[in-house]
Amino acid sequence: MRGVLRIGEAQLLGALASAACMALTPAIAFAHGADQAPGGGWPVSGVTVIPLGLALLLYIGGVVRLWRQAGVGRGVAWWQLACFATGWAALAAALVSPLHELGERLFTAHMIEHEVLMIAAAPPLVLSRPLGAMLWAFPRAIRRHLARGTRWRLVRMTWRGLTDPASATILHGLAIWSWHIPALFDAALASEPVHWLQHFSFLTSALLFWWALLNGRARRRGYGASVFYLFFTSTHCGLLGAILALSKNEVFVPKNSAASQWNLTALEDQQLGGLIMWVGASAFYLAAALVLTAFWIGSGSSAVKAGSASSMRN
Repeated sequence: MRGVLRIGEAQLLGALASAACMALTPAIAFAHGADQAPGGGWPVSGVTVIPLGLALLLYIGGVVRLWRQAGVGRGVAWWQLACFATGWAALAAALVSPLHELGERLFTAHMIEHEVLMIAAAPPLVLSRPLGAMLWAFPRAIRRHLARGTRWRLVRMTWRGLTDPASATILHGLAIWSWHIPALFDAALASEPVHWLQHFSFLTSALLFWWALLNGRARRRGYGASVFYLFFTSTHCGLLGAILALSKNEVFVPKNSAASQWNLTALEDQQLGGLIMWVGASAFYLAAALVLTAFWIGSGSSAVKAGSASSMRN
């Protein structure tokens, strides 16, 4: 019975990774169009290339070492490897493609970039559980020291607070709404460090959010809380997107706007970006809620059947 439940879980959570991969497809197409647009290019910055490259090397090195000792597919399943590859590719598409540079001049591209970080990169990265694999890239002595650090009371309390489903949902929502305050939005476009802080807050809050709902206490309680918080997030993202899409006033106008190069006015650019959040992002959170609802119901039915079978044997 436990084996059956694990297989079902992998299939349902794998559906989230597939949906994230589908969400990444239009972003890749948009980035290709951005490369053809005036000023489009592939940004190469140590701020992104070094962390992305380091994460990839640590993960690959850890998986190779683990599989050599435990056997291929043990410790890290193939579907988890695929999830990491999907999430890593999404990060690269958002941060090291023409989409990033265009996002500084086109609100729609700016919105797509952030949605890729939050709904195409974060969920599969969380499902892959990469930290355990990355630890295996280090020598045994270092792994032991790092493992001891995770047992410190302050570390455990901080992690428990950040990954509480309610706390993680609030932090994720605050990150989304705060950076759409016009003053903060303008500051992000005017200052490169602030812009990277914006990216970092979106990605970090999304990772905590998805971890809390997929791997944390909500999972152990049957995903009921996860479904609620996903519906809540879908609702408030849809509300923010609707406000932007239906607005008759130009609120977000990047300096040196490239809207005209895409046959858009500044207002139409803003409305299109809002529509992407209203329909695209909101729909993804809703779809994730439905997937977890299916697993929640399925696991409950399996538990009932197991209880009935046990009663009959007794």
